[in-house]
Amino acid sequence: QLQLVESGGGLVHPGGSLRLSCAASGLSLDRYAITWIRQVPGKEREGVACIRRYGGGENYAESVKGRFTISRNNDKNTVYLQLNSLRPEDTAVYYCGADANPYRPICAILPPFASWGQGTPVTVSS
Repeated sequence: QLQLVESGGGLVHPGGSLRLSCAASGLSLDRYAITWIRQVPGKEREGVACIRRYGGGENYAESVKGRFTISRNNDKNTVYLQLNSLRPEDTAVYYCGADANPYRPICAILPPFASWGQGTPVTVSS
């Protein structure tokens, strides 16, 4: 069974950067397209970015386009999310999830998940 563990969150000033990691174990990560989502307590979860199984075809939420970059290294069984130009409204718990459907031609920004991690908190505040 695929297990995912996020890391890299923290407290950062507005305009700052963070790099989140999503490390997989149990199964090879290249079986799955991966999505990063975020959630603020009491609000709906928001799809942030996704990447296909072997990379490429990235999709981003409009709110993060041009600021966030998703990438993956299947040799390391890890997916990354680079967060730049952070804003207070980016504050949330960030989760990575493995798409339950491995056959999508285009990755889904908020798919049904086969597996997801415990999340890593990001706080953007001055």
